[in-house]
Amino acid sequence: MKFVIAIDGPAAAGKGTIAANLVKKFKFAYLDTGLLYRAVASKSLDEGVKPEIAASNLTQNDLMKSNLRDPVISKESSKIATIPEVRSCLQSFQIEFSKKSGGVILDGRDIGTVICPDADIKFFICATVQVRARRRYIELLGRGVKTNLAKVSEDIIRRDEIDSKRDHSPLIKATDAILIDTSLLSIEQAFKMVEECVKKELKKSDP
Repeated sequence: MKFVIAIDGPAAAGKGTIAANLVKKFKFAYLDTGLLYRAVASKSLDEGVKPEIAASNLTQNDLMKSNLRDPVISKESSKIATIPEVRSCLQSFQIEFSKKSGGVILDGRDIGTVICPDADIKFFICATVQVRARRRYIELLGRGVKTNLAKVSEDIIRRDEIDSKRDHSPLIKATDAILIDTSLLSIEQAFKMVEECVKKELKKSDP
């Protein structure tokens, strides 16, 4: 059986947490595609090379760095994601991953529209800027990052604009994606909604 779940949405909407819970539930292979761009950003800054070079030489070790969730990397990764050569290089990796046998889950910004347009089921996870900023702020504080809510809100708004207005593979909801607004939902409630949708689709695919 081959079954592909595509999850898209803006920063801090909850898609990564939902994806991780799906992995635990269904034991599917998982790729956090945003981590690829963060790793390229980190490698580019650390080694002083162009993002295109960093993307073409990305290794598994680059994906294990502890700074990939830092604000400076987040900001840089959004800029890097607008570079066509970087996107082309990383898209090939993502597409190959999606071809794995069995179930696979990919989350990012353009999974349902570009990477896996024929995914078995697609989700677009969203939430208000205020809710997402507070979630990211709490997350950063928990990791010992010194910041404030206003700064985090500004970064979220800036990233949304970059992601949604870039020329190549902008952040948009696929027409056939299921919209899940997590603004007023607990992670348990949001996951339950997604889980039920996946179960129904799995039943159709393999009755």
